[in-house]
Amino acid sequence: MNIDKSGTFTLGTSTVKRLGYGAMQLAGPGVYGPPKNHQAAIDVLREAVALGINHIDTSDFYGPHITNQLIQEALHPYRDDLTIVTKVGAKRGDDASWLPAFSSEEIIQAVHDNLKNLKLDVLDVVNLRAMFNPFSLAEGSIEEQMTTLAELQHQGIIQHIGLSNVTHTQVAEAQSIAPIVCVQNMYNIANRQDDALIDQLAEQGIAYVPFFPLGGFNPLQSSTLQHVADQLGATPIQVALTWLLQRSPNILLIPGTSS
Repeated sequence: MNIDKSGTFTLGTSTVKRLGYGAMQLAGPGVYGPPKNHQAAIDVLREAVALGINHIDTSDFYGPHITNQLIQEALHPYRDDLTIVTKVGAKRGDDASWLPAFSSEEIIQAVHDNLKNLKLDVLDVVNLRAMFNPFSLAEGSIEEQMTTLAELQHQGIIQHIGLSNVTHTQVAEAQSIAPIVCVQNMYNIANRQDDALIDQLAEQGIAYVPFFPLGGFNPLQSSTLQHVADQLGATPIQVALTWLLQRSPNILLIPGTSS
């Protein structure tokens, strides 16, 4: 897929190409521990930027810490046009479990961990990951967490705030506290529960970033998708990503790979 042909969209105060890179898979198995091949991870990051990608999605709870450290090693000092989006709100247990890290103290610590491991003075975009249910949408107030991020934004160490794993209600609550520049939820050709939200955000000029655009830990498998791909002389992955790009102009893609 030609990265330039994907088009561009506004993410905060930056214009990014709609085809970005999700760095989650750079860590070890289960997004925990070091990569199997350290140099391969470095090479992937450098190649992504060399190909023209200028939007990288990450988090300090990938690894934990490891993915951000890899990004720093591979790409620092960063290109002026590179936007790095990170996430807070979760942490990893010693058993590699995904746990909430939702107190104000944990949010503040996570922001500073991201700054340290990415070797940045200011984070471009910080997404608040709702963790009422780590693996699906669930209602619950995010007022305290959003207020904490808004205070950090006022201090100047966060430029923009986004959301992840959130409902319509949580988006509205967040927007009553601070401007939101992106929403990152699970969405793909087989999981389309956010159709109305995507259209709402498009009207507001807010980016929608689908995670697991290819199905994530359970890759998309569809005879229909394969049939369409065969007719077009493409792969199912290419068809799935192209479908997302044409779905709405505010969709930014962050497919990931470790090799």
